[in-house]
Amino acid sequence: MHDGVSVVLVGIGGYGEVYLSALLDEPQGARCRIAGAVDPRPDSCSRLTELRSRGVPVYRTLQEFYTDSAADLAVISSPIQLHAEQMCQAVAYGSHALVEKPAAATVPDVDRMIEARDMMQSTVGVGFQWSFAPPILQLKRDITSGRFGNALTGSCLTLWPRTEVYYRRNDWAGKRRDPTGRWVLDSPANNAMAHFLHNLLFLLGGPLDRSASPVSISPRLARANDIETFDTIGARVIVRDGVNLTFLASHAIGKAEAVEPKFKFEFAKAVMDFPGGNAPVTVRCDDGTTLEYESPNATPQSQKLWNCVDAIAGISDIPCGLESARAHTQCIEGIEESGAEVLEFNEEVIKHHETEEGSLRWVPGLAAMLEQAYNDGNLPDLTSLA
Repeated sequence: MHDGVSVVLVGIGGYGEVYLSALLDEPQGARCRIAGAVDPRPDSCSRLTELRSRGVPVYRTLQEFYTDSAADLAVISSPIQLHAEQMCQAVAYGSHALVEKPAAATVPDVDRMIEARDMMQSTVGVGFQWSFAPPILQLKRDITSGRFGNALTGSCLTLWPRTEVYYRRNDWAGKRRDPTGRWVLDSPANNAMAHFLHNLLFLLGGPLDRSASPVSISPRLARANDIETFDTIGARVIVRDGVNLTFLASHAIGKAEAVEPKFKFEFAKAVMDFPGGNAPVTVRCDDGTTLEYESPNATPQSQKLWNCVDAIAGISDIPCGLESARAHTQCIEGIEESGAEVLEFNEEVIKHHETEEGSLRWVPGLAAMLEQAYNDGNLPDLTSLA
């Protein structure tokens, strides 16, 4: 790599390896130079040897990196509870930042990040990848232009099984707080499926780089796994103008019952449907016209990285920044503050399935119930499966 936009990767295991591979393998990586990597356990990265062979220094902490070096862009893929602290530190040292989703665990943390960004006049993106996808951005432009009329309802559904290994991979998975007391609020809504809750809010935001903020949220929560938070959620989110949004997601479903993210909206003059996968988003208008938009999954996950690189070069704006991501964090905080009881599925109804990834705990009938709730636009009666 020749000198270009210098990048420090904060977290190179887990999802951080996606960013690392983009920089190493994709043509646009030639525009960048990896100035350093930060990870207290770098051995979890499968490309560590290659990284070191390129002479990239690896540090245990972000402070160690900035004591020794500098970077134009900090790409932060660390645990949720570290996002605010590390982004604020990065911009204080003159870096711009791309923070992986969610922005942070709490609204005060997001507000602190906004204040730090503004003080340093930095550029900060948040890695809700669909919000960087050109078809989603065009869809949002058409929605906000009034082409489909006022939004009435919206829903999304994702069913991704996760084994007990998923919840044992670190000391904060499935926890409200980490061992040091920092807020995490880990759940499907704030981690694996966070993109799709945010997408409902993002599409209804006014300006391109804003999301619709929740006015109220009514969650129904349950768990089959031995965790503090929940692995199953049905939530009704009401945003401005009384638009009802329904978010449905679960990890406690059978391996054969997985459902890739899908969403739909009803507008005054159109209906919108995305059935998931690589299918297009289809909008059927009352005047008889049908519009198709490419699947957001067709856009590489690395688009958010290159968009931030472009923004630093002054040739692009950031469609998903801290203000946009704040609406999602408002929902997560609203779920926590709602006091909603987490229903524990009875051991007698939970099935166990041994997989290559570990033991999967799942509830028969749950996937069908959530599918029906999605089709009807209702919240599921989870107590009927307890």
